Amino acid sequence: MNSMDRRGFIRSSGSAAALLSAASYSQVKGANERIAVGVVGLRGRGKSHIAAFVNHSEAEVAAVVDIDQAVLERAAVATRKEQGRKPAEYADIRKMLEDKSIDAVSIATPNHWHALMTIWACQAGKDVYVEKPASHNIFEGRKMIEAARKYTRMVQVGTQSRSIEHKVKAIELLRDGVIGEIYQAKGLCFKRRKTIGSMQPGDVPPGVDYDLWTGPAEKVVFRENRFHYNWHWHWAFGNGDIGNQGVHEMDIARWGLGKNELPPVAFSSGGHFISDDDQETPNTQQAIFDYGDSQLIFEVRGLITGGEAGMQHGANTIGNIFLGSKGYMTLDLNGFRTYLGENRALGPSMFYVEPRRWAYFPHFDNFLKAVKSRKYTDLHADIVEGHLSAALCHMANISYRTQQRLEFDPHIEKFTNSDAANKLLSRDYREPFVVPEKV
Repeated sequence: MNSMDRRGFIRSSGSAAALLSAASYSQVKGANERIAVGVVGLRGRGKSHIAAFVNHSEAEVAAVVDIDQAVLERAAVATRKEQGRKPAEYADIRKMLEDKSIDAVSIATPNHWHALMTIWACQAGKDVYVEKPASHNIFEGRKMIEAARKYTRMVQVGTQSRSIEHKVKAIELLRDGVIGEIYQAKGLCFKRRKTIGSMQPGDVPPGVDYDLWTGPAEKVVFRENRFHYNWHWHWAFGNGDIGNQGVHEMDIARWGLGKNELPPVAFSSGGHFISDDDQETPNTQQAIFDYGDSQLIFEVRGLITGGEAGMQHGANTIGNIFLGSKGYMTLDLNGFRTYLGENRALGPSMFYVEPRRWAYFPHFDNFLKAVKSRKYTDLHADIVEGHLSAALCHMANISYRTQQRLEFDPHIEKFTNSDAANKLLSRDYREPFVVPEKV
């Protein structure tokens, strides 16, 4: 399938592909050896998950899951048109996990569901592809690691930059010392976010299981502007833009620094400026993580702003800057550039005239490879990597919410100077949707 076909699948409920009956589909070469995937959460990102699996020769979408009946039905029809076989439909992931024919689960739900669904899937013997951020809080990320290892499951986190060619090459060059000793990595998430407004409680849309959507979070009355997508801006369900778009750049910053542990010091400040609306998370945020020998700095800007280091693309600047003893590197979707020496001469670089599309497909390819090899070391974004990068976002948000400079013990993953901060390492789960202490 070419890129135009793939774009058509994402935009609409079908494609021009001819339909096969269920019987004839089973005759396709290798069909009975394909990895059977259940996709959970079927709106924006979930459509991309479906596209990745139905266009892979070694996978099929065997089931789709969503709490919205209309979304579920549309996704099932679209999947059938694309792969010639209609997937099973479920409103509740627990029912889908009972199906022993399902090999893997692909999760594109709101953040507050990521950990519990991953743990349930591991316990049911399924491999997992879970969207970023891996977790809604730091406690959850550690439990996800424990579940993956205990049940020997492949768990890939959707930080797909780890599978993008030019980003892999950029990190290799940093490792080889192209800019010398790195003393600072800076992640940028300057992504324009307009106001969500203020709304009164309303009626749950027909066909939506709102209790199941709420899941592990505290039950609150339904409001449209904290449901589809805008849940990102409410602490009960999301993690703000630092944990939404930002976690991609946070992951790259940590990757480039070569840090495989959490830092001992974190501080974040900012605010929700200009708009007087229902958003809880900041639209402007700065975070500093002190590793002792280097710093990781992160900045979120959701309002009108300029770019930085020549990386502005329209209204947005999303990327990374690495500073070293011999020069610096800029890295974003369009490629990377190095600037070396006192005169900042252009050094090794790799960039594209047009942004690359479908960059996430190789990340799904990598996941399926590991499912077959049964080696989690084959994963480009194993759950450990996903946990550490998500935890940095959580640390920043905890500092922001407590208004404290935080000291942290990375060995036990607890703060050493703030009881208030430690209370935000986890949450009060709503029965029966409890992330267990023992997985």
